[in-house]
Amino acid sequence: MSQHYIPVREEWLAARQEEILDPGQRIVDPHHHLWERPGWRYRLDDILADIRTGHDVYATVLVQARAFHRADGPEELRPVGETQYAAGVAAMCESGIYGDVRVCAGIVGFADLTRGAAAGAVLDAHLAAGNGRFRGIRHIATWDTDPVVLNPAYTPAEDMLDSAGFRAGIAELGKRGLSFDSWMYFHQIPKLTALARAFPAVPMVLNHCGGILGISSYAGRRDEVFATWSANMRDLAACPNVMVKVGGLGMRLPGLGLEQGEIAPSSTMLAEAWKPWMEPCIEMFGTSRCMFESNFPVDKGGYGYAAGWNAFKRIAAGASAEEKADLFWRSASRFYRLA
Repeated sequence: MSQHYIPVREEWLAARQEEILDPGQRIVDPHHHLWERPGWRYRLDDILADIRTGHDVYATVLVQARAFHRADGPEELRPVGETQYAAGVAAMCESGIYGDVRVCAGIVGFADLTRGAAAGAVLDAHLAAGNGRFRGIRHIATWDTDPVVLNPAYTPAEDMLDSAGFRAGIAELGKRGLSFDSWMYFHQIPKLTALARAFPAVPMVLNHCGGILGISSYAGRRDEVFATWSANMRDLAACPNVMVKVGGLGMRLPGLGLEQGEIAPSSTMLAEAWKPWMEPCIEMFGTSRCMFESNFPVDKGGYGYAAGWNAFKRIAAGASAEEKADLFWRSASRFYRLA
């Protein structure tokens, strides 16, 4: 398992059991992955096991993770294999054999948008492979001078979002009514703001609360990071075509350290650690432009699925029923055009 992820420890997770809060709250999980990697398997049965811990998750969106790419054919078309796989999982769930949940109801894949207009053919292949479920592209933009915070699988140029080629690729998304998922770090958010202003008709969503960093060279700089992050997020919030995925703080990158306990953290502990970042997201963007996300199995190294959604429910405890509907399912359903 990669050192760039916190290892998943099943016994550590199982040692934390708690009652499900508000079990009738409907949920769309708009960000998870499925993969088969050396030492790390997370497939349909694995996510179903997590979902069945008690929350009313009725649909999910699969987001690209370099999984199940085709082994041959043109290089640029190989990522279409991930969409093809996810569409198969969705069809299995639509059979009803696994209950009412619709895993992979929406699919976000990968196309190299720096290829500009040439990315259009790849988008068309994704649309065909998705059988009506393909919704958009995530092209990871995470860049930093500190190698410790980088995933070596992704080496984007610092100016990727500013480049003419990438922007021509975004235009291809727009032509097809597709969305853009953005995963970047907090100091890069102004690049997304500029992109969103240049393409106001393209729906965009910022992943994982905006890429907060708190490890390595960012350790001990929380106030400084927060100041830059919050200013950047406020500017981005002025772009009406941008939404935010509220989650992803179970990764190693924020450096919250909750994975260091003897057993997995409780939802109370998670909510306390997450609130300083999640509440400002919701305040700045509004509930209609925010969606809670699991980011499993990446976040599974830091907490259990049941505790994670309980933590979101604790954070949203003061919201109205309509606001909770936005945060837990309606914003995601609208953005990804789910039934």
